[in-house]
Amino acid sequence: MNWKRELKILLWIAAVFVFVYFMPLENARFSEALFSMFDLARWYAQEHVILCLLPAFFIAGVISVFVSQGAVMKYFGAKAKKWVAYTVASVSGTILAVCSCTILPLFSSIHKRGAGLGPAIAFLYSGPAINILAIILTARILGFEMGVARIIGAVVFAVVIGSAMALIYRKEEKVKRAEQINFPDIPEKRPMWQTAFHFFTLVAILVFANWGKPTQGVTSGTWYWIWTYKWYITGGFSLLLVYSLIAILKVKWQWVALAAIATAASAFLTTSPLIPMVVGIAGLSIITLTDKKNPENKDWTISSWEFTKQIIPLLAIGVLIAGFLLGSTHDDVAMAGIIPNAWIANLVGGNSVFSNFFASIVGAFMYFATLTEVPILQGLMAAGMGKGPALALLLAGPSLSLPNMLVIRDVIGTQKTIVYVLLVVVMATITGLIYGAM
Repeated sequence: MNWKRELKILLWIAAVFVFVYFMPLENARFSEALFSMFDLARWYAQEHVILCLLPAFFIAGVISVFVSQGAVMKYFGAKAKKWVAYTVASVSGTILAVCSCTILPLFSSIHKRGAGLGPAIAFLYSGPAINILAIILTARILGFEMGVARIIGAVVFAVVIGSAMALIYRKEEKVKRAEQINFPDIPEKRPMWQTAFHFFTLVAILVFANWGKPTQGVTSGTWYWIWTYKWYITGGFSLLLVYSLIAILKVKWQWVALAAIATAASAFLTTSPLIPMVVGIAGLSIITLTDKKNPENKDWTISSWEFTKQIIPLLAIGVLIAGFLLGSTHDDVAMAGIIPNAWIANLVGGNSVFSNFFASIVGAFMYFATLTEVPILQGLMAAGMGKGPALALLLAGPSLSLPNMLVIRDVIGTQKTIVYVLLVVVMATITGLIYGAM
């Protein structure tokens, strides 16, 4: 018997028992924090998992299976020119438009395929930070200056933090480069444009399915038009996916047509977009898993499932903890966590080192779904938050969260995760101070 393991299990059981036994449910703040925890988890499940995370897992599967290791290393590995690797990584967010949790399966995928630590970290940071939708919304609601400061800061952060990580762990990276230098150039199984077409079709479905509602009162303009017709646009890209499955992945057209018809029928039979998305994902999974002609198609879905198993449990734990500590703020709901919101608003006024540092820390641990950081900041600034701390939170928040950290730790280890988080927090603090003083 492994006594250490058994003792660990006993201690966990005892800790949970003591917590439940002494839970102060009669305390109003504790009860609200507990309710906030489950409210945030429910909202996350309803609004984020099906439309955002599940497509992201399939995109990660595309990188893992259809993009060869040689292709990843061509842009992110030892043979890639640094300026190419960091340029591609640092502007990736403008294409992906994802949040701190949706980027995780994509980061995990390119890291496993041999990407250097520096470019991989730059990609990890930039994916959520340079979300073009969030940049536009920031400029519109918080001011043009803040929008410009955010995009410049995010690009610089991605390059500097990635470079710093590569420098700190240069010995490990040197070993990885030595292994990759002699890596043979493996020809692609299909033309790169076909893989890119398949990849960007999935990315487009992810982006438009999650296109945010315009700010209250806005009833015209491109943003409003796209939001009004976003499901028709998403449907158009879904037809391109049908073409890709048949023409590029060579899945039997009869099976693809059956899955497409089932998805379309479910869309007409319900008003919820979640149902056709679930039916579509289920149909895609079935036709690829049962494809005996091309093993890669089956591997694609299996790889996506592996990312799902690795990431979903950690995200669930992280969301529950974040909701309990910091509350649940989404749509028109604002519930406090165990840490009072008033404390946060009071601590981030002015432009002191402490206020910027505190804003960076809160941003780093709090979970922001795509675009939600802007209305939250609008409320905090109205309550007296300084412009410097606001930018610090914008630069630390969308790219980090407690759920995000738990998954990153599982991919690159505890030490590298701590160093990455510290770099983001310190740089956000310094940038907030400079911006607030201008």
